[in-house]
Amino acid sequence: MGKHSSAHEGKGPSQRQLRVGELVRHKLSELLVRGEIHDDTIASHVITVTEVRMSPDLKLATAYIMPLGGADLKPVLAALERNKKFIRAEVAHAVNLKFAPDIRFREDDTFEEAMRIERLLHSPKVRQDIEKE
Repeated sequence: MGKHSSAHEGKGPSQRQLRVGELVRHKLSELLVRGEIHDDTIASHVITVTEVRMSPDLKLATAYIMPLGGADLKPVLAALERNKKFIRAEVAHAVNLKFAPDIRFREDDTFEEAMRIERLLHSPKVRQDIEKE
């Protein structure tokens, strides 16, 4: 067994994965803010790139996105997918890696989870339990 295979088991992403992920996130955000992706669906939405996670070999970037207000998520994901070739080329120029990473776009569901918890905390049953304490 090589020293790399057991060294990272059970640990989070490496500093390099985190750094490259943040560079990719920054470039994606810049492309979206500047309107450099010529697509009506993308142009008509304010899209936040909340996080980019890199695979250990840095060949796959998973970008978590959320359109403002969570509206039209499916069409926005489809539009990003349609423009993936252009986006990948732009990211490759900005992030100096041996290989341009493949980019996957996914919904950032952490916001939805936070809203679910917020609703739970304000539910009558939970409020009743809290007030008892």
